[in-house]
Amino acid sequence: MTETARPATRDFTSALWIVLALLSTSLLINYVDRSSISTAAPLIRDEFALSASQLGLLFSAFSWTYAFFLVLSGWLADRYNVNWILAIGFALWSVSTLLTGFANGLLTFFLLRLFLGMGESVAYPCYSRIVVRQFPEHRRGLANSVIASGMPGGLAVGTFAGAIVMGQFGWRPFFIFLGAGTMLWLIPWFINMPRQEGLAQTSVQSSPSVAKILAQRSFWGTCAGLFALNFVLYFMINWLPLYLVSERGFAMDRVATVGFVYLIAAVLSPLFGWLSDYMIMVGVTPSKSRKSIMAGGLAIAALSLLAGVLVEKPEVALVLLLFAGVGFGLSNSQTFAISQTLAGPNASGRWTGFQNFVGNLAGILGPIIAGELIDRTGNFFWAFALTTMVGLLGVIVWVFVVGPLQQINWD
Repeated sequence: MTETARPATRDFTSALWIVLALLSTSLLINYVDRSSISTAAPLIRDEFALSASQLGLLFSAFSWTYAFFLVLSGWLADRYNVNWILAIGFALWSVSTLLTGFANGLLTFFLLRLFLGMGESVAYPCYSRIVVRQFPEHRRGLANSVIASGMPGGLAVGTFAGAIVMGQFGWRPFFIFLGAGTMLWLIPWFINMPRQEGLAQTSVQSSPSVAKILAQRSFWGTCAGLFALNFVLYFMINWLPLYLVSERGFAMDRVATVGFVYLIAAVLSPLFGWLSDYMIMVGVTPSKSRKSIMAGGLAIAALSLLAGVLVEKPEVALVLLLFAGVGFGLSNSQTFAISQTLAGPNASGRWTGFQNFVGNLAGILGPIIAGELIDRTGNFFWAFALTTMVGLLGVIVWVFVVGPLQQINWD
């Protein structure tokens, strides 16, 4: 089958724009909840006398349940009402965030992060299921990137607002009001969630078995590529605030400037999602369009991190971190558009669930390894260097291991 751009079959409607806005907002909340522990890390470390290794273990706790429950969440998204699966998971992660404000030690933090990971595991499989049923191939780049912009948007809000609020009022009130306030998202979701199946599929294929999915080279390519992208992302989320305080001597209110790194990514993600769709519509193959943006962005992010730790001036380091945000914004726009094209409508939930499971092992291994490197060497250099190396390996995987971007014939 020749890889070509798909003809137009459906445009955005006001109802679909509302759905995309709500999904993007839920992902923004997701990443505010997920990343706020890192912004609070300097305060929590001092209050409970934690080492870098203990912080690394705490950072990784979220990914333990998040990664493993993604498999279950992908199956649930394909089998049951995806709207309700998303709502239940959202409620669980919001309550976990609220209770974090009452944590009294490392064990309590660890357990609440486990519950947070369970709740947030539903997000991407549900998003993927909704997008692949509502949007054709030539619209998924923009649709996915609008949703995905919530990720760096959440990191920007969590870092910028979190650093300012925690600096003024402490970390406990921030978590309590964050968890309670975000529950309000459920009201517009119940009103506007999509109630129809969406696009009629041009070809009806049976739902593939897990064995068929695991037998695809491109599946393992997207898994390894997401592992590399997440390795870079989790390093930025978990360690940049502490790095700027401990090694660059920044005050907590100045750590808020890291939020601009993610703000840039939030702006660029839908822009390059639209660009990849436009390239397909004018005749560029999905492989060339989506892979070039994905690989180029990941390379920029990885190399900018390494350059940022090597320069002496803190102001120059911050500029290079902004370039890391540029690179991540490019890559972030393509990840699940690639997977949805390969998997098709009947396998997108499980493919995304398994892919996120493997990819988020980076969230378990990365923080633990980085914490050990920081404790053993007394600085952040080798943690930055390792992150860059993994990111560059991911570039190779996205280009050469992931095959042509066309739906797999599961029959």
